[in-house]
Amino acid sequence: MARSKSGDGPVIIKKYANRRLYNTASSSYITLDDLARMTRDGMEFQVVDAKTGDDITHSILTQIIMEEEASGGEQMLPVSFLRQLIAMYGNSMQAMMPHYLEASMAHFRDNQAKLHEAFLAGNPLAKLAQNNMAMMRAATEAFMPKPARPADKGDGQSELAALREQMAAMQKKLDELGE
Repeated sequence: MARSKSGDGPVIIKKYANRRLYNTASSSYITLDDLARMTRDGMEFQVVDAKTGDDITHSILTQIIMEEEASGGEQMLPVSFLRQLIAMYGNSMQAMMPHYLEASMAHFRDNQAKLHEAFLAGNPLAKLAQNNMAMMRAATEAFMPKPARPADKGDGQSELAALREQMAAMQKKLDELGE
């Protein structure tokens, strides 16, 4: 990611009580749209509460995503994904999710870059597009609960076996992503 002009770290953005954001590198007030643009441009920044000095970058980035999703344009996060993501909070797998999502996004971006390179070079795109789709399918399957089989109803052992299968499949996918 790009650093501040001085190159010594991320650009510091101060958020004041009046909800205004101040870019310390450019000595100017900015908006959430400006932060979204900086993110798209690969500019590294950190948002701090001007009064307490607390790092609030996570909540600001989440706010940008919420505004993008609510803007009336095309939404990126399907309702089923949001429901499953919310369901993961408090789940025993919650600690794994940030790493899994980061690895999934890194893999997606790598495939996207390869697809872009192949397109520019005039090479056939079928294989790269197929890899991208397979990765997205695997990520979707990891978040989609498998339907219970009729024979599993009321049988705790069968449900436990199904959960173990899902855990093993998720571990296999994580191992594949780590390679």
